[in-house]
Amino acid sequence: MDTLLTIINFIVVLSLLIAVHEYGHFWVARRCGVKVIRFSIGFGRALWKHTGKVDGTEYVLAAIPLGGYVKMLDEREGEVDPAEIERAFNRQSLPKRFAIVSAGPIANLLFAVFAYWLMFINGVPGLKPLVGDIEPATPAAVAELQSGDQITSVSGTTTPTWQAVIEAILPRAVLGEQVNLQLLRGQQTIAKRLDFSGLNADDVKAENLAKSIGLQPFRPKIRPVIDTVVSGSAAEKAGILSGDEIIAIEGEAIESWQAFVKMIQKSAGRQLSIDLRRDGGVLQLKVMPTSHTAAEEKPVGKIGVSLFVDNELFDQYRADWRYGPIDAVGAAVQKSWEIGTLTLKMIGEMIMGRASVDNLSGPITIARYAKTSADAGLSQLLGFIAVISISLGVLNLLPIPVLDGGHLFFYLIEWIKGSPLSEKVEIIGQQVGMGLLLLLMSVAIYNDLVRL
Repeated sequence: MDTLLTIINFIVVLSLLIAVHEYGHFWVARRCGVKVIRFSIGFGRALWKHTGKVDGTEYVLAAIPLGGYVKMLDEREGEVDPAEIERAFNRQSLPKRFAIVSAGPIANLLFAVFAYWLMFINGVPGLKPLVGDIEPATPAAVAELQSGDQITSVSGTTTPTWQAVIEAILPRAVLGEQVNLQLLRGQQTIAKRLDFSGLNADDVKAENLAKSIGLQPFRPKIRPVIDTVVSGSAAEKAGILSGDEIIAIEGEAIESWQAFVKMIQKSAGRQLSIDLRRDGGVLQLKVMPTSHTAAEEKPVGKIGVSLFVDNELFDQYRADWRYGPIDAVGAAVQKSWEIGTLTLKMIGEMIMGRASVDNLSGPITIARYAKTSADAGLSQLLGFIAVISISLGVLNLLPIPVLDGGHLFFYLIEWIKGSPLSEKVEIIGQQVGMGLLLLLMSVAIYNDLVRL
């Protein structure tokens, strides 16, 4: 069921962003007087189609939801009725052709601003940006950050939640940049600088990055009280019940939920003696954590229980990332600009070999993130959609033949030399561009499979 929901979320999000992209081309083409023959979301066999009575355009929803296209009248693709020759795309002036081709990526970028605007109005619930444990010998330790520091801004970007902190720091860490932090320590405002120039290629892999930076969110001491017990789990077999409070494991006192989890995780496959409090009395049970192994990670122990959440304690550390309708416009534009420029920088760093291509993600990872975001709530889903929309917009503007940016690059050459490139040169360029795209897709899909 989870796999089916993952696929559905992926198809819905991708189809939405493809529709936005193609509508950008469609809308500008119509306003430039170009005849649109077909507007298709997806490739392959048509699942649904409709022909407009006024414009004669065929609207198609196709079986393979991995792209889309707008087919325009063009003499290079077949004979054109002399009566409609002026509506052919290839007969349009250079500025009009440039506008039509660039409209798709621009539509994605504008849609990202809209998605962020909705996200900021709806509000993003999260944790207060309080620093927790600092990993030794990391940029955070070198900068002398302390547990309990509240991060109020990152390089000028306001950070009302821990999620906002991570979103502002991680891309800059991947690029090896320096980050200026503004902190609230007690009643004092201080400035610190994180230097990520010393991180290597392994440090900036997605799965290692947070640990390499050395920052963890502040975790208040939470009583180790059990809420739910998973049916058939090691905890149920041992006789652990909802409401039990863990006192000790193997004679070692357990004073917090974090300590309990840490002890269980490092004891995979080893029987443990657990002391717990139940109904005012104390009893001892034996439990053996089952072993769970993630990709390229050591086995982790689990017993199948969840934490009892004290809502009053949670509220003390909760924060909402929210703006009014007017302020949200500026915040959405700023966020879109930051993500867009960082995406370009990341691409440049990977080309230069200063950032790992392991950070590339393909359809499998994107599909998993789509489901995770949808499960987390509307704001998280909107933020995810905005990031993917920006990525589509930026990538399509790259000067790679077969992409919109490749066509724009050819138009720039045409403007400089005063005449179009020969058909032979364009075909060779498209073949090279297709090869590059296939290479990138292969690396991204390989990364997806490794992460499974």
